Amino acid sequence: MKTCKQCGFDKPMTEYYQHKEMADGHLNKCKSCVRSRIANYVEKNADKVKQYDKIRNKLPHRVEAKKVYAKTEKGKLALRKTHENYVKNYPLRYAAHIITGNAIRDGKLVRQPCFICGGKSEAHHPDYSRPLDVVWLCDFHHKQAHNVSRKGEGYEPSD
Repeated sequence: MKTCKQCGFDKPMTEYYQHKEMADGHLNKCKSCVRSRIANYVEKNADKVKQYDKIRNKLPHRVEAKKVYAKTEKGKLALRKTHENYVKNYPLRYAAHIITGNAIRDGKLVRQPCFICGGKSEAHHPDYSRPLDVVWLCDFHHKQAHNVSRKGEGYEPSD
C-alpha cells in the first residue's frame, strides 16, 4: 500500500505507475490522479498538444511501429473495427466514395488534375448527397478544403 501525494488515499502498488528513480520504484501519484492531470493539461493546451502529436506521429520509429502493428492480428482487428465504425457513422460519405470509385473504374468519371495547382488529384465531395459532383484536388488542397469546412466555412478555391 502507498499513499498518493495528490489525492491522499492509500492504494495498492498496482494503482501507481512504475518509476525507476523513486525509492520504491513507483510514482508518488496514483494512476487516476496522473490521468486527470494529463486530461486537464490536454484540455487547456489543445492546440499545443495537437501540433506536438502531428510532429511526433511522423517520427521514423513511430511510423515503422505503426506498420508493424498493422500486420498483427490485433492491428488488423483494430483497422476492421475502425472501418465498420466509419461505415456506420458516415453512411452517406461512404456511399459517395464507393459510387465515385466505381464511376472512375467504369470510365463514367474521369480524373482531372488538381483544380488549384494542377497536381495529381483526388475527388473532393462538397456535398455527399451528390456523389458524382466532385472537385478534383491534390492531397494538400483536399485537406485544406476539409479543414475549412470543419470550421463551418464554405470552401471556394482561389488561384
